[in-house]
Amino acid sequence: MATHYRACHLCEAICGLEITVEDGKVTGIRGDRADVLSHGHICPKGVALKDLHEDPERLRHPVKRVGDDFVEISWDEAFETVGTRLAEIARVHGRDAIGAYLGNPTVHSVGMLTGGGPLLRLLKTKSVYSATSVDQLPHQLMAYWMYGHQNYLFIPDIDRTDFLLVFGGNPMASNGSLMTVPDFPGRLAALKARGGRMVVVDPRRTETARVADDHHFIRPGTDALVLLAMIHVLFAEGLADAGRLAVFTAGLDAVRAAVEPFTPEFAEDGSGLPAATIRRLARDLAAAPRAALYGRMGTSTQAFGTLCQWAIQLLNLLTGNLDTEGGTLLSHPAIEAGMAPRAAGGFARWTSRVRALPEFAGSLPVAALAEEIETGGPGQIRALLTVAGNPVSSTPNGRRLDAAFERLEFMVSVDFFVNETTRHADIILPPCSPLERGHYDLAFLTLAVRNVARWSDPLFEKPEGALHDWEVLAGIAEAFAAATGQDAPHMMSPEMLVDMGLQVGPYDLDLGRLRAAPHGVDLGPLRPSLPERLLTASGRIEAAPAGCLADLPRLMAAAGERHALVLIGRRHVRSNNSWMNNSQRLIKGPIRNRLQMHPADMELRQIRSGQTVAITSRIGEVRIEVEASEDVMPGVVCLPHGWGQGTRDGVRLSVAKGAGGVSFNDLSDEALLDAASGNAVLNGMPVEVRAVA
Repeated sequence: MATHYRACHLCEAICGLEITVEDGKVTGIRGDRADVLSHGHICPKGVALKDLHEDPERLRHPVKRVGDDFVEISWDEAFETVGTRLAEIARVHGRDAIGAYLGNPTVHSVGMLTGGGPLLRLLKTKSVYSATSVDQLPHQLMAYWMYGHQNYLFIPDIDRTDFLLVFGGNPMASNGSLMTVPDFPGRLAALKARGGRMVVVDPRRTETARVADDHHFIRPGTDALVLLAMIHVLFAEGLADAGRLAVFTAGLDAVRAAVEPFTPEFAEDGSGLPAATIRRLARDLAAAPRAALYGRMGTSTQAFGTLCQWAIQLLNLLTGNLDTEGGTLLSHPAIEAGMAPRAAGGFARWTSRVRALPEFAGSLPVAALAEEIETGGPGQIRALLTVAGNPVSSTPNGRRLDAAFERLEFMVSVDFFVNETTRHADIILPPCSPLERGHYDLAFLTLAVRNVARWSDPLFEKPEGALHDWEVLAGIAEAFAAATGQDAPHMMSPEMLVDMGLQVGPYDLDLGRLRAAPHGVDLGPLRPSLPERLLTASGRIEAAPAGCLADLPRLMAAAGERHALVLIGRRHVRSNNSWMNNSQRLIKGPIRNRLQMHPADMELRQIRSGQTVAITSRIGEVRIEVEASEDVMPGVVCLPHGWGQGTRDGVRLSVAKGAGGVSFNDLSDEALLDAASGNAVLNGMPVEVRAVA
């Protein structure tokens, strides 16, 4: 029996694992107590790595679609078909007729991250979409506007803070999000043991809210009103103090003037959060010796996500907690490529054809994908490449997108499952198992609450004839280059790139040293780095971005809107966005795919707990069992994200027994967007709920 140590790649916590292998089989998975970041913590997803590796439904060879069936083909035939068909469509209709969608798992794989860029540059298409615009786009846009770099995402220094204020985040379920924080429960316990507090503001009493010192309900989509009112209080009561960063900050007078109308009383009327509570939150944030304000999905995937993220940055800045120990800090990763100036990003350099939605960092809002396939004219998407993504399940109006994919002339997917999206593909190219490749967390080590570095060697040799994910992308690139008369990009292995990145990084590291330290290398706590790292044109923190100031009238106008019911999503520690519902050990137990609804709202509509109800939005209707719950505030209903039916139009999808259910995104509306960024609105959607026989 052999023992291996590696990082779990299934969520942002990237916990260290101890895996035992005997006779080529995984015999045990547990937390690595010696891991420098997670210290033995593990969640149920880590144990399910065995299921993913051994899943009999995981594709192990390229397949092509013949009717409703898929048949195995060789890699040579698969790559030649893909290269030829993409080249034909580009030659006849132009490069923008090739669309690409990059799913969330791409950032969980060093091979996908390093191989995707060269392929997209070769394709030369502007029709690129990603999971960013159903997730963290407002966070990254605000980092770009205020600090000059899309990846300057300040992380709560949870191990040293005294007061953690959470808006719309649920790290007890997510293990941290844009905050790589393995063992959040243990770190929260340590915070409380040193006399600290955590307060949560959320329309649902989440798993995180249940362990908080205080929880306050708030109407979905109104967080910006409260956050701006807190800034108003800081100025009105003389509590605003940016400390040492004040001299490096531009626009504070404009911020003071902009928040003047956003009084706590005005925010109370819109949000339902009492004015006295708003004032107390602002005062507590200012008074705590070390404090951090953290806002996540609930503040991002809503109609005013960009304003929320702006206000969160300002509150940390104005209370002296930005770029301070115990406040919020940037990491100093061992590989700095993601934070290099060339990766700073860009905004609105081009727009989508139909609605003129803005590009961000080379990607258009995915809410526009269906209409760009449906609408004729130059630039109409006629071919699509999806990489590790399931947009039919995970992006707005999945039914419309599902139908739009039927109109494509050609589709290729890099994935190892048949799911709601890949069932449409003409060719599916499956990479080898994650346990058959090396791994380095390029993305999440830049978001970790402590600076560490860790390399994971593969547990198993890849089978003969199998390809790593970066080799699949390289094969597509070579075939397309040959078909279009271009030079194929030279793609190096992730091992070579990681070794190079480590050697030119800020620490005395290389891949050999990491291999000799299987539990990782501790590089120390987060530390201040401003103003030296600012990349704005002015060299200062831009506290009053024009895009935020211009969006304030829209917020003022919407403050009086009321809907009888609005829908929000929820996450469970046993799932990860739209993946992992094919693991029986993760989906077993109490049914999670139910609608949660407040008893008062149920009584008003004569609905009983356990009854089937119809949920209706502007774009569609789903039917599901409802359960009474006082964990959601009145006027709010809550449905998990990422579930599907198990079959679609008769095609069997790769899901575990009992994983059937309704898709949240058969209700989400592609017309509802955060106007400032183009991010989708997945929280605060107006819906109706009625009982059905």
